[in-house]
Amino acid sequence: MINLEVPQKAGALINQAYQAAAEVFRPISRKYDRAEHTYPAELDMFAALLDGLNSSGEGGAGAAGVRRSKDENEKGNRNGANLNVVLGTIEMCWGDVGLLLSMPRQGLGNAAIGSVATDDQLERFSGMWAAMAITEPSCGSDSAAITATARLDGDHYVLNGEKIFVTSGERADAVVVWATLDKTKGRAAIKSFVVEKGTPGFEVVRVEHKLGIRASDTAVLRFENCRVPKENLLGTPEIDTAKGFAGVMQTFDNTRPLVAAMAIGVARAALEETKRILSEAGVEIDYDRPANAQHAAAAEYLKLEADYESAYLLTLESAWMADNRKPNSLQASMAKAKAGRSVVDIALKCVELTGAYGEESLLEKWARDAKILDIFEGTQQIQQLIVARRILGKTSAELK
Repeated sequence: MINLEVPQKAGALINQAYQAAAEVFRPISRKYDRAEHTYPAELDMFAALLDGLNSSGEGGAGAAGVRRSKDENEKGNRNGANLNVVLGTIEMCWGDVGLLLSMPRQGLGNAAIGSVATDDQLERFSGMWAAMAITEPSCGSDSAAITATARLDGDHYVLNGEKIFVTSGERADAVVVWATLDKTKGRAAIKSFVVEKGTPGFEVVRVEHKLGIRASDTAVLRFENCRVPKENLLGTPEIDTAKGFAGVMQTFDNTRPLVAAMAIGVARAALEETKRILSEAGVEIDYDRPANAQHAAAAEYLKLEADYESAYLLTLESAWMADNRKPNSLQASMAKAKAGRSVVDIALKCVELTGAYGEESLLEKWARDAKILDIFEGTQQIQQLIVARRILGKTSAELK
């Protein structure tokens, strides 16, 4: 049975993440929203703290990867690193999602490494800040359409291609790059490679200007005859056409709940701020009265809060399943789809309910930050497609 109460042992982690969000993230949130492309130096102090939390097995508040237990005979339910990381991420993004994405050694590439790397690779890449590069100029939602290539040449793979919209692409120490070993073999030939900064043939072309998460850098990367040690291929180099590219896609089972958690944090921040503003205006939320018997703004707020709660519970479910050795691909996509859509609806409606507060409140910033959470790590439309395939038992070829 799934118990979606927050485990008592996670209390210290949640409190720690909340304090960091309230005392560091919130005060500098507007500063780095205005100073786009400026690295938030205040974040350096947290790197060692989060590293310690992750190495202890308790899980940190960033995008560290999650290792599933290999002991199939392990009995009983457990709350582990995946749930802890999700809970910590919610708190930190209550503070500022762009600043969380700027945290050293907490990139989405770290989640990819943590999810599918071998024990030797985990040790070699320990302490590294890794971004993740999937999207290309001609390939967005369909990861299987990747055109970047990787050709084995002796002890190295030679990578060629261009990647866009890479979060932390300029600041990270390395990038997990998705490329194909053989275009003729489709999805099964797609593998992920850890490419370290400074590798010849690896170039940061530009850093993008954005609507939201402006504290975080988003880069365009180019790989031209970039030689990567073959040991930097994550997972197995064999092309198994029967299995497809399930190995690299396993990464999303862990990163999508994290993005859903980011959305939950932003949505909660918007709801709390809206409740405060409404209260100051004399509009009180009464949970003991029907919505239609209250002020129209209060009734709308109750709808938004219900939307938030459903997204929150779906996110906890997907994390709990990973901790308990259960396939969570469907639940991860459901959580990402629900949370991504809900945070946009909630943030925009909160701006509407509170009126022209502008920069007196962070609400307008959260409304701008929210949109990306419905897009990256798989768009809303792709998540719904994945959910439909899982529920109907269809393959990607049968349901496009």
